[in-house]
Amino acid sequence: MTESLTFPRGFQAAAMAAQLKPSGKTDLSCVISETDCAWAFAGTRSTTAAASVLRNRELYAGGGPVRGLVVNAGIANAATGQRGARDNADMADALGSVMNIDEQTVLTASTGIIGHLLPMDRVLSGVEHLPEELQREVLPFATAIMTTDTTPKTAHATLKNGANIVGTAKGSGMIHPDMATMFAFAFSDAQVDQAALREAFPAIVARTFNAVTVDGDTSTSDMTAVFANGLAGATDQAEFLAALEGVMRDLARQIAADGEGATKLLTVKVTGAASEHEALSAARTCCVSPLLKSAVHGSDPNWGRVIMAVGRSGAQVDVEKLQVSVQGVPVFTGKPLNYDAAAVSASMKAAGEVIFDIDLGVGQDKGEAWGCDLSAEYVSINADYTT
Repeated sequence: MTESLTFPRGFQAAAMAAQLKPSGKTDLSCVISETDCAWAFAGTRSTTAAASVLRNRELYAGGGPVRGLVVNAGIANAATGQRGARDNADMADALGSVMNIDEQTVLTASTGIIGHLLPMDRVLSGVEHLPEELQREVLPFATAIMTTDTTPKTAHATLKNGANIVGTAKGSGMIHPDMATMFAFAFSDAQVDQAALREAFPAIVARTFNAVTVDGDTSTSDMTAVFANGLAGATDQAEFLAALEGVMRDLARQIAADGEGATKLLTVKVTGAASEHEALSAARTCCVSPLLKSAVHGSDPNWGRVIMAVGRSGAQVDVEKLQVSVQGVPVFTGKPLNYDAAAVSASMKAAGEVIFDIDLGVGQDKGEAWGCDLSAEYVSINADYTT
């Protein structure tokens, strides 16, 4: 969704070009809440995580509230040592100073090229001007956090009491479960219990952003966070969590559809699994398979590549009960079926989304994952990324 959208009450955002991206596009942004927020956070599990992920994780463990978020796009500030950690903290301090809030309530996020130091003169000068750009429109912020994305990504939900959840994300390449080169932020004016939110958040992330894969690579800077300032008053917690998951699912699908070089969204739905974990594992393995992704790009209903991917996923399978469908057409039910391969191929070619349905035949659990096809354009984008 990229139509006009405003942040929930109490939130404002700003975006500007601080010359961090060679393109000169907007690359420094922030979101500020007028009151303290309950929040939840998940970051990459990479052992080379960027300074922003490490600092946010420390703040999360501390359990205090947050008021702000500052993001730079173009430079990941990863593999930059103690200098990078200081620069990241200075970016948070600078936003806290100009917005008159405690720097310990400011989260940071950096994305872009790994191993480059932030040009702090530009960053700090840019932060000084962010208060002049504050507004409630979402699109400028959603655009400023982009790197190789071709389009900004936003989603929205309204609760019964009038509270709103607005989400925005970036991500196009180096995308794989465990938070991979993506940012996803959700902002709400709902009143939320922080303990309940944090307890539910890992499972929501597992079913949404950790069910997305573009190319199997996990980056250093990935994170998702949700902020709720409570200005809309008492909110049904179950309704909020369900709506939050819906927003995150929407954003996850948008990330998959905008995968680098993608021409099709790949959706894999797994049922009949022994556990939700195994269902998700089977679905994600299918989505990341270069062979299956290539088949999708070529509109080839080669279901043998599905069997291969499921088999290496680690999920339990009863092959005699295993069922596979492509674009709703059964192609395998414990044995190969006769089907019109040309018609299925034509359906794949015409569709913007290619869907595989898989029943593992061993249980009652299910899971879904999203990816994209693998095109020559993906190689071109990443062959020229820094040169």
